[in-house]
Amino acid sequence: MAITKSHAFSTDVQQLAAYAKALSHPARIEILKILAERNACICGEIVEVLPLAQSTVSQHLKELLAAGLIKGTIDGPKSCYCINPDTITLLASQMATLFAGLAVTPNTSNQCC
Repeated sequence: MAITKSHAFSTDVQQLAAYAKALSHPARIEILKILAERNACICGEIVEVLPLAQSTVSQHLKELLAAGLIKGTIDGPKSCYCINPDTITLLASQMATLFAGLAVTPNTSNQCC
């Protein structure tokens, strides 16, 4: 029996990886920054401030929405988005925990490349 990803890694690790994947494009990070700066639901203005086609922005929004980093409402052709504060708080905590665990003291014994 093959080991599946869900069995090989904890739920927390899988969730953090999903967030990291959603953040893996500069446009998505910029979208999050815009939404955070406005601190309100934004409809069409995101396309106006990014140097990307509307369809490209929509795809990035879809990825952020799927990861739960943003919330959105769709009313016919009009879509509005905002930061999902609960998920952002969870992500910040998970990242802090990850990087605290990765912190190492300088290697003075030259045992590593």
